[in-house]
Amino acid sequence: MKTCKMMTAMPKSITIRNVPDEARGELAARAARSGRSLQEHLRRELIGLASKPDLESVLEPLERRGRVVVAGELNPLLS
Repeated sequence: MKTCKMMTAMPKSITIRNVPDEARGELAARAARSGRSLQEHLRRELIGLASKPDLESVLEPLERRGRVVVAGELNPLLS
């Protein structure tokens, strides 16, 4: 059975529960300052976040080559 190309390209939804009121308020304020809805602001932030490698992905190949040793204060960032 063939899958319609339009069906595979449809955006997906994400639900985030238990966001503290203070965090939601700050995000809503940032959205308002940029003239966007909260949904559009978060959508743009998530797309930006997903388009960049995370710290662990950047450091892992360097650690394997013995060029970087991650220690001390960076360890919590990799957890």
